[in-house]
Amino acid sequence: MAFTSVHKNGGGGGVTITPRALLRVDRPLSVNSSGSAAASGNGHKPVVAATPAGSPSVRPKSASPSSTAYHRRSSMPNRVRVAVRLRPRNAEELVSDVDFADCVELQPELKRLKLRKNNWDCETYQFDEVLTETSSQKRVYEVVAKPVVESVLEGYNGTVMAYGQTGTGKTFTLGRLGMDDCSDRGIMVRAMEDILADILPGEDTVTVSYLQLYMESVQDLLAPEKDNIAITEDPKTGDVSVPGATQVQIQDQSSFVRLLDVGEANRFAANTKLNTESSRSHAILLVQVKKTVRVKAGDRELIVLNENGTGSQLTKGIRAPTIRRSKLLIVDLAGSERVDKSGSEGHTLEEAKSINLSLTALGKCINALAENSPHVPIRDSKLTRMLRDSFGGTARTSLVVTIGPSPRHRGETSSTIMFGQRAMKVENMVKLKEEFDYKSLCRRLETELDRLVAENERQIKAREDNEDDSARSLEEAQQCVFEAESKLASALEAEMTKLQKEMTEVVGKHQKELMEQMQKHQMELADALAAQQQERGHRERLEKHSKIMGLRLSLEKESQKREHLEQELRAIKSEASRKSLNGNLQKQSDELLILRQRLDDELKDRERLEEEIRSLKEQVSLLSDEGDEHTRRMMEKGGSERSSIGSESPGVSISKPNHMRDTINGQRATIAKLFEQVGLHKILSLLESEDVDVRVHAVKVVANLAAEEANQEKIVEAGGLGSLLNLLQSSEDETIRRVAAGAVANLAMNETNQELIMAQGGIGLLARTADDAEDPQTLRMVAGAIANLCGNDKLQIKLREEGGIRALLGMVRSRHPDVLAQVARGIANFAKCESRGAAQGYKTGRSLLIDDGALPWIVANANNDASPIRRHIELALCHLAQHEVNAKDLVAGGALWELVRISRECSREDIRNLAQRTLNASGTFQSELRRLHLVY
Repeated sequence: MAFTSVHKNGGGGGVTITPRALLRVDRPLSVNSSGSAAASGNGHKPVVAATPAGSPSVRPKSASPSSTAYHRRSSMPNRVRVAVRLRPRNAEELVSDVDFADCVELQPELKRLKLRKNNWDCETYQFDEVLTETSSQKRVYEVVAKPVVESVLEGYNGTVMAYGQTGTGKTFTLGRLGMDDCSDRGIMVRAMEDILADILPGEDTVTVSYLQLYMESVQDLLAPEKDNIAITEDPKTGDVSVPGATQVQIQDQSSFVRLLDVGEANRFAANTKLNTESSRSHAILLVQVKKTVRVKAGDRELIVLNENGTGSQLTKGIRAPTIRRSKLLIVDLAGSERVDKSGSEGHTLEEAKSINLSLTALGKCINALAENSPHVPIRDSKLTRMLRDSFGGTARTSLVVTIGPSPRHRGETSSTIMFGQRAMKVENMVKLKEEFDYKSLCRRLETELDRLVAENERQIKAREDNEDDSARSLEEAQQCVFEAESKLASALEAEMTKLQKEMTEVVGKHQKELMEQMQKHQMELADALAAQQQERGHRERLEKHSKIMGLRLSLEKESQKREHLEQELRAIKSEASRKSLNGNLQKQSDELLILRQRLDDELKDRERLEEEIRSLKEQVSLLSDEGDEHTRRMMEKGGSERSSIGSESPGVSISKPNHMRDTINGQRATIAKLFEQVGLHKILSLLESEDVDVRVHAVKVVANLAAEEANQEKIVEAGGLGSLLNLLQSSEDETIRRVAAGAVANLAMNETNQELIMAQGGIGLLARTADDAEDPQTLRMVAGAIANLCGNDKLQIKLREEGGIRALLGMVRSRHPDVLAQVARGIANFAKCESRGAAQGYKTGRSLLIDDGALPWIVANANNDASPIRRHIELALCHLAQHEVNAKDLVAGGALWELVRISRECSREDIRNLAQRTLNASGTFQSELRRLHLVY
């Protein structure tokens, strides 16, 4: 929008608006001590051109009239600043790494880090800041984020980002709310404190958007229904924005903390071996700041070109205000992880793949920028598109890389350090985002114009008042004329009323005479009509009598014709019966010959099918023997990995020996060969064979195929799920039921298949199988299938109504450790879904687990000797306790003591912290602890 100059018109107080204004603003780059060019290590200093206040610049006459305003924006190269932060050892590392020294040595005074390769060799790296494990949150904010926040308040874009392995403290560094202890507040909360302290309410605005990048889809954490939001780029400036995201204007710090709490509740997280609440998405906090520059008189001047090209100043009261628009990105990247260490599987594995792909794309972009490559692959990922301005753009960027001390993760630590080293080579061209507020200036000019127009109207009113006296006498004369006209109209109206009354009386008299004559004529007419009707009735009776006689004669003739025709029909039927008997004999003879020919053909087809069935039996028997041998070896090893049938609990992975891997590879090759030669439909048809051995071998093959995720969709499309459920319902063979339950458990790992299983009554069949079975392995398969279904938020009510929870609790009668581990996993999944639903607001009321009587068993096994059972039960208790409506039942059932024990003695630090937060957040728990005189 171009600013228009205003010249006073010497004629009558009006104004003339011409598009000939030229604005010029010189702004030096503000660099503080922590964000100076010397501190950044690049050695560049900003070059600023200053214009004296008394000598304004004038645009040449040859300039285009459309270029009515411009800004001189200071820009300078600014390197990405990188700090490294070391996480202290957790409880698990204190136990497992007790005999090993830390692989990282910090020298904070020299800003150096040493990474040990072995006992005698190490590598040294230099960073902008080195933060030890004892560094406070305030120290981290001051050296990492505060310079960037100050630049944002001065009108520059800024980015603060955390990168590192899963579980090294990225979310703690950035997003810690510090509700219980203010010293724990993270960078997000502290940055917003400084921003709100610097702005003026009513003049400046601060808006916040909170997004997550999950599975390459931009989602709104403040409005979860907004999914797959588009990313747009300005073709002129290259600025990246997300126009579809929710923008909330922030007025105070408490509302911002509540907003962050809502966003964190909607963020995707999962339990892995490296972290109980591992973030499965990249969280992006977008803060947009609009500030009005408060400058003193003389700091800038508004120059107006007259018609002859000379410049003149507007009045002091009418000056174009300057505004600065800047944005701050705080990016909490999801942690990079190795699948063999995190134990991710199923949907969690797909999340890990997506996270690693986006981080790889970010690393490629930083490598290209560090090496000054002509091509930077910005569009390979939505993450790199969102961070386009942060690396190689116009924003001031500060990166904190988080690492752990454990020597077990030295490879991940080295990769994180190298990422930070490459990022230090990237330079951004920092630019000031400053513009004139033309709208505000226009409003001021319109106000001045309204004032002048009002003054002009007052002068006109004064002249009109002088003319009112002369017009008043004319109005009095007009009033006399009006009164005379009113009197004349009243007299005319009275005369008209009298005439209308007389006319009404005359008309009434004539109407009465007319009515009497009409009544007389109607009576005469009625008599005549009655005579005519009597004569017409006599004629009609005569005509009806003659018609009846004619109909009687016709009926007699028709009866005679009918008797004659019936006699002829009986004769024809007797003749036709004799002819049809001879024809049927000939037809039956021909059909007999055709049936004999078909019987011969069917015998040949039956012999061919029997030969194919014998061949299939041999192949299925060979495959079944190999599968039984593999299953037997897995059972002997006692590992917790998922076998070829069934779904195991996510326990500690055990590496497969070479001979077992060869056996599995050979078995898969045999399955693939059989799958190609025979076909899935033929294999599924053998599930309905009358031979029990054939059904056993066939269901084992289907279970082995179902263990591969690539085959699951084909099995479901071919009707394999329905066949497996039919086997559970109809088969009495324990082996068939065990293997069929394992195949269903494998299929239940897919969310789409979970809904199909519920729709086809699968949970009822699994519950009946659990009631009838006594074999621990069968119960383990059934419990694994139900545990997978318990992790689906959409199916919880239906799962409980169809007896899923009751069946899961009924299987504890087996007392077998593997069965109990699956039961505990199912209860933990169900409790976690309920906790998520309560946090998001669509789950109210007491837990369904408590309603079904699961609490006594949970409390009894919270300190079980088996680690998988204990870990899942501890997680289930923590999730149940997060919903305040369950607190009274937990206290009455003795779960409070177990929560206190978990918060103090649990070996897993993440579970211990979760129990501590739950106890501190519940008013019921706190009051009970005070009643028992326990200080917590």
